[in-house]
Amino acid sequence: MGCLRCFNMQFCLQESCPKIKNILLLDSEGKRVAVKYYSDDWPTNSAKEAFEKGVFTKTQHTNARTEAEITMLENNIIVYKFIQDLHFFVTGGEDENELILATVLQGFFDAVGLLLRGNVDKKEALENLDLILLCLDEIVDGGITLENDANVIAGKVASNSMDAGAPLSEQTITQALATAREHLTRSLLK
Repeated sequence: MGCLRCFNMQFCLQESCPKIKNILLLDSEGKRVAVKYYSDDWPTNSAKEAFEKGVFTKTQHTNARTEAEITMLENNIIVYKFIQDLHFFVTGGEDENELILATVLQGFFDAVGLLLRGNVDKKEALENLDLILLCLDEIVDGGITLENDANVIAGKVASNSMDAGAPLSEQTITQALATAREHLTRSLLK
């Protein structure tokens, strides 16, 4: 499958397809909640953490709560948006189209909102980290945007993370029962 704008992956590997360098989800202190890098621009973990700190420091005093904001850092375009104690970021190269980056950001932002049932905060995000990581996998693969429709993303994540027949609204109950069953099994086997 190619990116949203291209017909096939071979064409996409040429320079016409927009590339996402990373997607970051940081808390209100700049610490990682979920991050995914698709570029070798930051080869080490310390380089990635330094970039994240720079992004957070540059954006922490802005009010990107109603609409996405755009900034430049280290020859990268960063589109970002905040909700409660979570900061969402999508990074592309300096030549990337800001509208495409903003569309990816909005798809991620809205899909997380759907998956967390509107209760989007750090605690809920950490409790459902598996869903957020699956969400990232559904949106971008190898830097190429696969999907940006929040409903499609949330639907695919929900179907991957639970029984195929269970509706999205019952996911929390299903997860709770599975966790309780697992704890009970462990306590009985001790």
